[in-house]
Amino acid sequence: MSRIDESRPFIPVRIAILAVSDTRDISQDRSGDTLVQRLEAAGHQLADRMMLPDERAQIAQALCTWCDNPEIDVIISTGGTGLTGRDVTVEAHRDVYEKEIDAFGTVFTMVSMQKIGTSAVQSRATGGVRNGTYLFALPGSTGACKDAWDEILIKQLDYRHRPCNFVEILPRLDEHHRRK
Repeated sequence: MSRIDESRPFIPVRIAILAVSDTRDISQDRSGDTLVQRLEAAGHQLADRMMLPDERAQIAQALCTWCDNPEIDVIISTGGTGLTGRDVTVEAHRDVYEKEIDAFGTVFTMVSMQKIGTSAVQSRATGGVRNGTYLFALPGSTGACKDAWDEILIKQLDYRHRPCNFVEILPRLDEHHRRK
């Protein structure tokens, strides 16, 4: 069963938050605010934050820029994961992934089912890795961001979480780039 191993040290990670919306600006980004509050309360560091419109190329470029920044370990985007024509965040994420974390979307759906029932099928939350950086795309609702953080990310981004977590393999994510 999963647990926190208090004999291990907490290792803070540096997290960038990207909000995607055609209708809001950063001052109205409640989901981003929720994620910032939660990541800081957990002991992590906010590395950067921005808002972009639902434009696939712009989103992908921002994700790539952040993935190339050694001061960012994790990127969490919020918004643009639905089914409408303008929802392109998932596609932008997949444009930049080297590897997709397939089970992230599955586990997020399981968590969402507990809260919103079958409406969870409309979410396309996803996770992946690029250049040694974790990326997660969450729905734009505050509730979905709370659920993803409180039920998945707070545990997986804690080095003390057992039996395994994302932080302990962070130094090895880009090892294929270092091979000769």
